[in-house]
Amino acid sequence: MPIKLPSSLPAYTVLNKEGVMVLAEDAADRQDIRPLRIALLNLMPKKIATENQFARLIGATPLQIELSLIRMSEHQTRNTAAAHMEAFYRPFSDVVATGEKFDGLIITGAPIEHLDFTDVTYWDELKQVFDWTQTHVHSTFGVCWGGMAMINYFHGVPKHLLDAKKFGCFRHTVTDPASPYLRGFSDDCAMPVSRWTEMRQADIDAAGGLQTLITSPDAGPALVEDPVRRALYVFNHFEYDTDTLKQEYDRDVASGTPVSLPVNYYLDDDPLNPPQNRWRSHAHLLYGNWINQIYQTTEYDLNAIGG
Repeated sequence: MPIKLPSSLPAYTVLNKEGVMVLAEDAADRQDIRPLRIALLNLMPKKIATENQFARLIGATPLQIELSLIRMSEHQTRNTAAAHMEAFYRPFSDVVATGEKFDGLIITGAPIEHLDFTDVTYWDELKQVFDWTQTHVHSTFGVCWGGMAMINYFHGVPKHLLDAKKFGCFRHTVTDPASPYLRGFSDDCAMPVSRWTEMRQADIDAAGGLQTLITSPDAGPALVEDPVRRALYVFNHFEYDTDTLKQEYDRDVASGTPVSLPVNYYLDDDPLNPPQNRWRSHAHLLYGNWINQIYQTTEYDLNAIGG
């Protein structure tokens, strides 16, 4: 079944043109099956592009998905039109006030990794989000900075600054092929990486109770399962579009910011050639497996989540 979206949301048109099964809200409401309620806490500046990326991945499953868009209550975005935010996003404080529960929550990355977690202006509210997931969300997926923030809050795992930006499409190895989240994965896979910080395996091991599912000798641990918290933490960007790294590279070149050519990305490592998408199939597998696990384990009665 398709993903349920408002027909006026840009992602509805984008995904419909791509052949992703999309169902308008009025049509979805006529179906008897309960849709999975998935929320996206979008911390990225280009919110529409991020909506499209995650809606594309979670909308490619046979299940009906009802996507809710959430923002931090006081933080105001400068890169997305106010009319779009007003039409499609709700502040986290409003979601708490209604007592709503969700089958899944995705917490995106944010371009603030150079800051200490406690220096982030919305850190106090984000900690409330993390605590709220334990009573109101069945499964949470923290992505890049969002995943780093979650694993730091729940387990004290520190992030470490890198001497140079880790940038490109790096080979990764599956370390737990029996994991239900990695059904259909090859023994290794490519994954886009774009960050100035890293999480280290020794710190993850010291925290206890965490299982690294995917790692890289060059980019470090990439996907970590936290069974007790019903969470996954991915420190890289399976959700990226083919040209996302190119946009970052072109932006830095145009601004005169020192930047290295993204690794294993352009054909023949020539930026005049088109970038190569080497991760699309594994991206769909991971998010499809996550949705499938939610479907198999969540409560039919939403009110029973977290009980």
